[in-house]
Amino acid sequence: MADRSTIFALSSGRPPAAIAVVRVSGSQARIALERLIGRVPQPRKAALARVHDPASGEAIDEALALWFPAPHSETGEDVAELQLHGGLAVIASVLKALAAIEGCRLAEPGEFTRRAFENGKLDLTAVEGLGDLIFAETPAQRRQAFRQLKGLIGDRAEAWRRRLIEALALVEARIDFSDEADVPEDLIAPAAEITRGLRDEISVALADGHRGERLRDGLLVAIAGPPNAGKSTLFNRLARREAAIVSPYAGTTRDVIEVHLDIGGFPMTVLDTAGIRDSADPVEQEGVRRARARAAEADLVLWVTDVSAESRTCRPMPKFSDDAPHWVIENKIDLVKQSTPALASGGARRAPRKDEHGFTCSLSATKGEGVDALFAALAQFANDYFAGGETAVVTRARHRRALEETVAALDRAVAETAISTPREELIAEELRQATSALGRLTGRIDVEDVLDKIFRDFCIGK
Repeated sequence: MADRSTIFALSSGRPPAAIAVVRVSGSQARIALERLIGRVPQPRKAALARVHDPASGEAIDEALALWFPAPHSETGEDVAELQLHGGLAVIASVLKALAAIEGCRLAEPGEFTRRAFENGKLDLTAVEGLGDLIFAETPAQRRQAFRQLKGLIGDRAEAWRRRLIEALALVEARIDFSDEADVPEDLIAPAAEITRGLRDEISVALADGHRGERLRDGLLVAIAGPPNAGKSTLFNRLARREAAIVSPYAGTTRDVIEVHLDIGGFPMTVLDTAGIRDSADPVEQEGVRRARARAAEADLVLWVTDVSAESRTCRPMPKFSDDAPHWVIENKIDLVKQSTPALASGGARRAPRKDEHGFTCSLSATKGEGVDALFAALAQFANDYFAGGETAVVTRARHRRALEETVAALDRAVAETAISTPREELIAEELRQATSALGRLTGRIDVEDVLDKIFRDFCIGK
């Protein structure tokens, strides 16, 4: 970054709070400590200190002060930290005092982490893991993000890159020193062996069914069905709040509404969609089109029917996607008379069951009967879906693109080594392309176009 000002920010939660952490990073961090507390504590040891306003000398607070000299700090620069009482007035006074010090300014979102990246404290995949850890909503997301922060993909990509450089060095030695007596005649064979091994390893990492990306973003579950089947009521029951408007009038839901849930420790995005039927209303037609489109993207479709009015609302369940399972949800069982054969005698307590539809669950979204069984079934579905997914190496589309580019270049290199007279210059170029793709993955080269997008989502002070 061109601007190497010393930056400062509140790095803890929104005040008022019990404790507020103010962090300072840059060449003026030492001066900032001296101005505010009159001394610099021993490195990495907390010291109790009185914080004063440098301009007036007035005491602001009593706090713990910490000092982390470069390069052994989170950002790789000199870092100071004040752990204050978390009142609004205390924080405002300390930030105002820091702003008055020449060369210091308020940090931008993600700027501390960006400096850590630029100073080699984190690679780009670890930065992304940190961002995912901050925004993790479920235990499974937290575990995956923490592993990425600690180098799950970054360390592996760097190991692959070192092996690629080894293979490239062999090929380039053959090109540059082919006339030297002490250079072995056949250097292409060992380079080809390394290349084939790397291609196979990376291909295995890619063959994960996109589990890592889906765990990061959440499973997509679409609630679909005919109008007035109780889709919005079920949606609200799953969300445990009034997230969607419920009305006795058909066609109330026009657009797709979504809510993010933690079900069984796994992330799940549930969609409430418009009732699917033929309509002359152009607005309702658009709602039905959107409902079908989102259901086609879902990992699971819940097809809701009103069993209290079988002839009116039950219709054949459409197949939105060939890949996603479709479950039948028999709703409004509380309205069914005891004489109804399908649900007579205790139907409200019937457990979810497999049948000709694949899976059927009977419940009353209004009364809540049978909903706990649906929750349990959804949790089991997520658990089965993500089996082994938490150890997936690839967790973002950017990771997948970089590794796919790497594999494509390695495939071309392997193909070239297999011919009778391989062209060494082409092999070297493909290995360079593969090395470059791995470098972009970890942020070693050519990543300026993605940096702003990554860091803009971080909070100020991180």
